[in-house]
Amino acid sequence: MIVLKDILYKVAIESLKGSTDIAINKMEFDSRKIEANDVFIAIRGTLSDGHDFIEKAISLGAIAIVCDTLPEKLEVGITYVEVEDTNKALAFMAANYFGNPSQNMKLVGITGTNGKTTIASLLFQLFKKAGFKVGLISTVKIMVDETEYKATHTTPDSITINHYLAEMKERGVDYCFMEVSSHGIHQKRTEALHFTGGVFTNLSHDHLDYHATFAEYRDVKKSFFDNLPKTAFSITNIDDKNGAVMLQNTVSKKLTYALKSYADFRAQILENQLSGLLLKINDNEVWVKLIGTFNAYNLLAIYATATELGLDSLEALRLLSDLESVSGRFQFIVSDTNITAIVDYAHTPDALENVLKTINDIRTKNEQLITVVGCGGNRDKTKRPIMASIAAELSDKVILTSDNPRNEDPEVIINEMEQGIAAHNYKKVLAITDRKQSIKTACQLAQSNDIILIAGKGHENYQEINGVRHHFDDMETVKELLELLSK
Repeated sequence: MIVLKDILYKVAIESLKGSTDIAINKMEFDSRKIEANDVFIAIRGTLSDGHDFIEKAISLGAIAIVCDTLPEKLEVGITYVEVEDTNKALAFMAANYFGNPSQNMKLVGITGTNGKTTIASLLFQLFKKAGFKVGLISTVKIMVDETEYKATHTTPDSITINHYLAEMKERGVDYCFMEVSSHGIHQKRTEALHFTGGVFTNLSHDHLDYHATFAEYRDVKKSFFDNLPKTAFSITNIDDKNGAVMLQNTVSKKLTYALKSYADFRAQILENQLSGLLLKINDNEVWVKLIGTFNAYNLLAIYATATELGLDSLEALRLLSDLESVSGRFQFIVSDTNITAIVDYAHTPDALENVLKTINDIRTKNEQLITVVGCGGNRDKTKRPIMASIAAELSDKVILTSDNPRNEDPEVIINEMEQGIAAHNYKKVLAITDRKQSIKTACQLAQSNDIILIAGKGHENYQEINGVRHHFDDMETVKELLELLSK
């Protein structure tokens, strides 16, 4: 039996109406999921306010309400808990409800604009290869040792996080690697978790549809490290101009990694080929299967984290050399006609520039680089012309197309992207709204030895149009089209 007062431990209560010495079933912040004897937490979201659904929750069987403003009319027999911040209250209640599972494993959070999924996923892969039971909470999927679950958010809500951490605890998981998004930090989803360490990747233009300014976006990321305990470690990319900022106020152990600057963990790229990278990490050479400067940073962060978690440094290097690329992150195929198609999740200006520069560093320049790229609807509009400009400057041909238009007109999105195309690049740019048709056109334009980059969606196997998700997989589509054209 779970008693309400027990799950309110560490929750800052402003006022209380009714008894907390009552048995509860479960907690919910979605009124539609309320059942008899549940607790309803009223969350103020970006699209709706949970306080508007308190009456509905009670009608469905809620016996306790957690809110930041008490309703004018209080129902007899219902317990009302007024708190300062319902998001923060939810985080602590969820952790308490599931027995604070994060305290029973080594939990590492990875935050930054780009690289979170790659670092978290490859750390999962590395520690599995080292023989441990491991958990993963990422954009691509959630893993509880060998069991895979579908992911819906980069950082899930507090109830979902603790539900999976509790399952990991039950399965004896030793380590868990978790992507920590700015939304997740801002909405206090990770507030009550016990982190063993945190990793900062980089910071660039993203999510300015949610955060008012870049400074706010940066400071939200920084708050993750500010809240780490003395017993934790913080590993930051010191080559990034915001890397040092992340560690300014943390009491955790501070560690740095870099390719250009003096750091605790340093790497040098000796060779960069389509088949992999030869890296020199802290005076030891290692060949890895991933490519590009951005992956050199990712691998260095992984090495730093692994050794800080206690793995032998040479064993960590050996395991690095065996890692496979993450789904939708610089995945490539070579067709029978010798056309290379690369699918990458790059959906920010910085990520797109990194991928294109990586391709240009490797290619001979005797072949065409054809880039297919779009921008998501109902998201930060300011990056649209910037991404189109980068694609046009760094590619031989560009096809602007739909990404996930969501509830926006895809042609309007493309028109906004076109505003960033410089006059000298007009002739190399096409606009094709239908994503499949744009990939088909790229395949038709490509000749032997040419390279096609399909950017923006990566691992996603759907396209969201007018709020409806339709099956669509970039890799699946380009494979099929290249096979058809080669016959």
